[in-house]
Amino acid sequence: MEFDGMWVAVADVGRDARGGYLRDAWSAADLELREWFRQEAGRRGLDLREDRNGNLWAWWGDPEARPGVVTGSHLDSVRQGGAYDGPLGVVSAFAAIDLLREQGVRPGVPLGVACFTDEEGARFGVPCMGSRLLTGVVEPDRARGLTDDDGDTMADVLRRAGRDPAALGADPETRRHIGAFVELHVEQGRALVDMDAPIGVATSIWPHGRWRLDFAGRADHAGTTRLADRDDPMIPFAEAVLSARTAAERRGVVATVGKVRVSPGSANAIPGHVTAWLDVRGEDEHAVRDLVAEVGAGARVGCESWSPRVEFDPALAARLAAALGGAPLIGTGAGHDAGILAAAGVPTAMVFVRNPTGISHSPEEHAEPADCHAGVAALADAIKELADELLV
Repeated sequence: MEFDGMWVAVADVGRDARGGYLRDAWSAADLELREWFRQEAGRRGLDLREDRNGNLWAWWGDPEARPGVVTGSHLDSVRQGGAYDGPLGVVSAFAAIDLLREQGVRPGVPLGVACFTDEEGARFGVPCMGSRLLTGVVEPDRARGLTDDDGDTMADVLRRAGRDPAALGADPETRRHIGAFVELHVEQGRALVDMDAPIGVATSIWPHGRWRLDFAGRADHAGTTRLADRDDPMIPFAEAVLSARTAAERRGVVATVGKVRVSPGSANAIPGHVTAWLDVRGEDEHAVRDLVAEVGAGARVGCESWSPRVEFDPALAARLAAALGGAPLIGTGAGHDAGILAAAGVPTAMVFVRNPTGISHSPEEHAEPADCHAGVAALADAIKELADELLV
């Protein structure tokens, strides 16, 4: 199967000595993977396009003639993430096209493979940037002004990568090409393991968001400043972390502080400022927002991204599950480009591949080869199902 060779080709790109991946958007690793995508599209004779926001599209057929079925995912990663989150969906998309051709399928609508830009938001802090810009969810001026850890703006980074930051923005023409979208993704949990099922179909994505919390204090000497005289922002920060965990348990949601920046960052100095990023997700939007209000009471709070609950089309999910041999229907707390497109009105579905570890955003993320192959077959079937729907 073509899947295996492609998987080997991308497996070491951006991997560090600890086994995790560093594939920030527009980094050297990301650009190498984008070139790999171009080559795979060329090998299959697909029409390769890059839209105004850097998303890549490889078309079998002419999307100008009529909207088509698109599949794919992303190639960037969280820092020290795993191999499967994103690339599994892109590699499987090309492999599904191969399988359909081997089966002699001649689709009546165009079929596309997509690679969305900066899905994880690891570099600039806002996830699903490519699909958010495409659908007009993020204003281009805001996107251009976002900065990475080195202080470079997205506009700076795009210019260095040979792109025009002035082109960013809603892209209704590209959006019109997408008649339906199905994203294959490694499961980021262990529902399928517990169900003893290699494949599942998504029902919904929980509401989730990312908030920046700023705690102000006064920098001072760690050895000479009396405790009573200190204005140490690490104290309210620590209280906020503990409060988030307690409030999450009480409200039935999940909350994580996974990134923190301390200034001036010296071991022998009381900090003058602490910035932390709070990620909160749950089935109940009110519970999510109430937790943020509770935890952020002692900080300046800014919302960096918000995704409301997304319900994938129930009838479509049920048809796909039936077409895939009774695949189980499961929800997820992870965000995806599929969720952004679904919220924008695109008929959308997701197929999950079993993750035996149940771990994601970590080098321990995994999927067995047999399950990956089953995922390719399921994706090919899902594409045919969606293509038939568009022909009706």
